[in-house]
Amino acid sequence: VQLQASGGGLVQAGGSLRLSCAASGVVFKLDDMGWYRQGPGKERELVASITTGGVTDYAGSVKGRFTISRDNAKRTVFLQMNNLKPEDTAVYYCNAETYPDPWQRRDVWGQGTQVTVSS
Repeated sequence: VQLQASGGGLVQAGGSLRLSCAASGVVFKLDDMGWYRQGPGKERELVASITTGGVTDYAGSVKGRFTISRDNAKRTVFLQMNNLKPEDTAVYYCNAETYPDPWQRRDVWGQGTQVTVSS
């Protein structure tokens, strides 16, 4: 399975962006999906995650501003980011828990997409 992320860009503070990440390839099961980010000089952190049943979890810094969703039929996860702040500037990575077969779990990462928020 490969993940292809898109939707990053440059936006002014207060603006919005929508990230998408589509999974391609053959897999037995696609489980939880999520978005992580890594800002300049910072460690990678979880932004939001979503289960196949739609249960979501968010980092405290983005609650109320970001919304994660997924389309299981299209094997795609989205991140709607509203009221963006300069501190949201980072490379955003999508992640998926996959099962190539019923017994093995493998985490897969997308290539990253840059989000830059200007003040």
